[in-house]
Amino acid sequence: MTRSEIFRAEGYEIRVVGVPVAGLRDLYHWLLRLPWWAALSVIVSGYLILNAIFAGLYLLVGGVAHAAPGSCLDAFFFSVQTMGTIGYGAMYPATPLANAVVVAESVAGLVATALSTGFVFARFSQLRARVAFSSRIAIGPLDGVPTLMIRVGNERRGRIVDATFRLTISRTTRTREGVAIYRMVDVPLLRDRAPALTRSWMVIHRLEEGSPLADHSPESLAAAEAEFTLTVSGTDETSLQSVHAQHTWNFRSVTWGARLADVLSETPDGNLLLDLRCFHDLTPTAPVPGFPYGVHGETAEASRPQ
Repeated sequence: MTRSEIFRAEGYEIRVVGVPVAGLRDLYHWLLRLPWWAALSVIVSGYLILNAIFAGLYLLVGGVAHAAPGSCLDAFFFSVQTMGTIGYGAMYPATPLANAVVVAESVAGLVATALSTGFVFARFSQLRARVAFSSRIAIGPLDGVPTLMIRVGNERRGRIVDATFRLTISRTTRTREGVAIYRMVDVPLLRDRAPALTRSWMVIHRLEEGSPLADHSPESLAAAEAEFTLTVSGTDETSLQSVHAQHTWNFRSVTWGARLADVLSETPDGNLLLDLRCFHDLTPTAPVPGFPYGVHGETAEASRPQ
């Protein structure tokens, strides 16, 4: 048995067909991926359903003292008291069959409690990274060299220690046989490690000789349907757990002839100011020799005054 899946990316979606159905084998992984409200809803719903099943068994076999005959509510409340080991004493099993159902419910409740406790503990111990990525990629001159710039930052107050960065570009190419394939190439960074990632860090790649982007232009990136993927990994200094984050931009999110706006400045009293309100802002750049792109990706000829 197979099914289909849909993955949404920036500007398009991918539909995958023929996916094998994992069934209960991936139930634990599926539960871990649920948001908290959904995970708690699953636990509560499972608890109520399990009690409803045993309430039906008590109605079927009878033998619960002081329970109204045929009362679904009394049977359900007795089941909750049994599974929760509350035992008020107002209702109790009075026949061998009722006692047998109580034993079965006690075992089921023990297993359900152990599973739910382990799941909740796993969710609490699971740390998800909160890394901010600039909404756009800027390509512009930096120190006279065409440079690709991406800003990342840790949204939490703590630091991500020994952070590593990996940037790849995926693009459509054709083999010598004329077959279209999607290739992924690593983009070397000026610095692929940081001692600590705090609120802001700039990932830089120089478009020099040997760069996979050296011969590219806005038109060629669009023709190749290029996508950039940046992966960040490190250790959260608070929990000492490994954290990972990833973001993907397509060619429409690349701004040629711009750089990332400055977020760090010095105040008149000699202190530093980090303005995260400018985290996603870009600053236009003018064309330089070897890089003809100016404001908004215009070429040097197009950006000259008429």
